[in-house]
Amino acid sequence: MTKICGDAENFATSALRGFADIHRDIVRLVRGGVIRSRPATRGKVSLVVGGGSGHFPAFNGYVGKGFADASVAGDVFASPSTQAILRIAREAHLGGGVILGYGNYAGDVLNFSIAAERLRAEGIDTRMIATTDDIASAPEDEAPRRRGTAGDLPVFKIIGAAAEEGMTLDQVEAIGKHANARTRTFGVAFDGCTLPGEKEKLFHVPDGRMAIGLGVHGEPGIDETDVLSAEALASLLCDRLLREAPAGGGSRITAVLNGLGATKYEELFVLWEAIIPHLENAGYTVIAPLAGEYITSLDMAGCSLTIVWLDEELERLWRAPVESAAFRRDLVSGSFTGGTPSPADIPSAYMKSLTEAGRQGGRCVATVMHKLSLALSAAEHELGQIDALAGDGDHGQGMARGAGAAARAALAAVDAGAGPASVLAAAADAWADRAGGTSGALWGAGLFAFSTAFDDAAAPDAQSIATGLRRAMEKIMALGKARPGDKTLMDALHPLVETFEDNLRKGEPIARSWQDAAIVSMEAAEATKDLLPRLGRARTHGERSKGHPDAGAISLALCARVVGEELAALSLR
Repeated sequence: MTKICGDAENFATSALRGFADIHRDIVRLVRGGVIRSRPATRGKVSLVVGGGSGHFPAFNGYVGKGFADASVAGDVFASPSTQAILRIAREAHLGGGVILGYGNYAGDVLNFSIAAERLRAEGIDTRMIATTDDIASAPEDEAPRRRGTAGDLPVFKIIGAAAEEGMTLDQVEAIGKHANARTRTFGVAFDGCTLPGEKEKLFHVPDGRMAIGLGVHGEPGIDETDVLSAEALASLLCDRLLREAPAGGGSRITAVLNGLGATKYEELFVLWEAIIPHLENAGYTVIAPLAGEYITSLDMAGCSLTIVWLDEELERLWRAPVESAAFRRDLVSGSFTGGTPSPADIPSAYMKSLTEAGRQGGRCVATVMHKLSLALSAAEHELGQIDALAGDGDHGQGMARGAGAAARAALAAVDAGAGPASVLAAAADAWADRAGGTSGALWGAGLFAFSTAFDDAAAPDAQSIATGLRRAMEKIMALGKARPGDKTLMDALHPLVETFEDNLRKGEPIARSWQDAAIVSMEAAEATKDLLPRLGRARTHGERSKGHPDAGAISLALCARVVGEELAALSLR
């Protein structure tokens, strides 16, 4: 829901004032909207855009050099009044005539049409361009009935650039209509939006489902399906739009991936990475694409993809510089040639072990890393739930990712014939690199310290394992500054080391010594539920963690158990 709304009755007015105050270098507040704080040259065609509030940055954020001259803001999801349009258009008029730009909705059409008629009667030559880009809202043979959605941004930007160039009113109008005719949008929604002051959303999409073809106010869509993967969603959006490529549209396009308010930029970037191959494989060159929030719907979750088929003139105007609150960039030169390739990893070079015993030892280490990866992947959700009680809930994910990367790196080292020291060192680096964060750094450093006790020419034995385990603990203690009792992984690691060494001194076999130590480690990990955290992020939520074990201690004890099982299976007795 919209949680910060002040007086809900005056939400739109209050938001308008706040926007104008923050962006006073670009806009000036007028009754019912904003106008450029630095007006353009006399004689220029003026572009006045507008519609309901609740869609920021549409439409106030479009005002600025190279874009609109003024914006008229109605109440939330409501058309601005005829009187507001008249007032602002008169003030924005520079002598070259006025273009009124708005979405094709009944209230907007009515109020902007009446305003245009009255402006003409006053001697101000006024033209209207209603965007009709949303292909879900009417069939192709009824395109004039379609509603305007995220296509507002490219269409109005192109109109604004044409006016900024000094084109005549006839020319600017023709350009605007041409751009609108070559613009298509298709969107999906994951959940509805909440009007300011209301507790319930305008509409709901069931959990795990997505609505297809919704507009920006929650207007009915055309279908509903399970939430799709990024790749499948990219295919859906692209396929629907490319079916409607205009005749003679050519192979150069721009694309705008738009978030509707609650779908975050990172999600859009992930989706864009899946979209660009579809466009390229269809034979298109993409010019200066955008991904972000350009026409939203309060807190609505969803996104849309807009494609504009460019000709030489439209491309020049799309590339032109712009300076508004929502959209600023210099002249765009060059072509966008496609997705950014992932940086190539520098191939790792592993020293091949000169002995079969060393190569066999490397395979043993890789087997252990593989089993750790499987176990941590299975425990990912549980570890995340434990961590969420007093942390950020990402421990399970980090451990699963780190162990998975370590297992793959270990296998690559084994394939190169590496011995146990090199295999474990490769796994350690991969763990730290993929897991990230404090936990990833500590596990990576600990495993690397462990690897220094091994010999690439020999299989691991009791002494090298015990030495490696202690080195790992000492490294983690030195880096993390934690001690037993701090409610960290040290509460499980310290008893593991001490018990394993004691068992070996008693003459117990390696596997049994480790398995007994792993049982003690898990008991100690479970006992952390009675401790209060004294280090790290959990320290600030100490009372919340009381009664729950530490996720780091539990994951370490889990790993200890898996290693013990593998030591027994590998006959290291």
